Amino acid sequence: MTEPLAAEDAKLVVLARSARLRAYTPRGELAEGAAVRDTDGRTYAAATVGHARQELATGALRAAVVAAAASGARRFEAAAVVSENPAVAGDDLAVLAEFGAGVPVFLAGPDGVARTRAVV
Repeated sequence: MTEPLAAEDAKLVVLARSARLRAYTPRGELAEGAAVRDTDGRTYAAATVGHARQELATGALRAAVVAAAASGARRFEAAAVVSENPAVAGDDLAVLAEFGAGVPVFLAGPDGVARTRAVV
């Protein structure tokens, strides 16, 4: 990305970066952090939760969306993921897309620098 993020989107990256530090990855899973902002301006952050059974592990973006939905959020303005991965997991994007299309998702490295922007 060449253009700087808007202040509210940069805040999501900061929250996601902080959440990444709390990831539960006892088996060496990739630690990720994510944050989402709903249409009321509320933010929710979460981290990867690993599990011995891979299919029960929870990605950071999915965890953030679930936390937001459990709090009553039904529409989202933006999301950010901090990860070493070159892309956000498709399953996690699908969970976000369930709540509506047109949501920008910013992917940043562990250093907090946004690398890509996708829209679901």
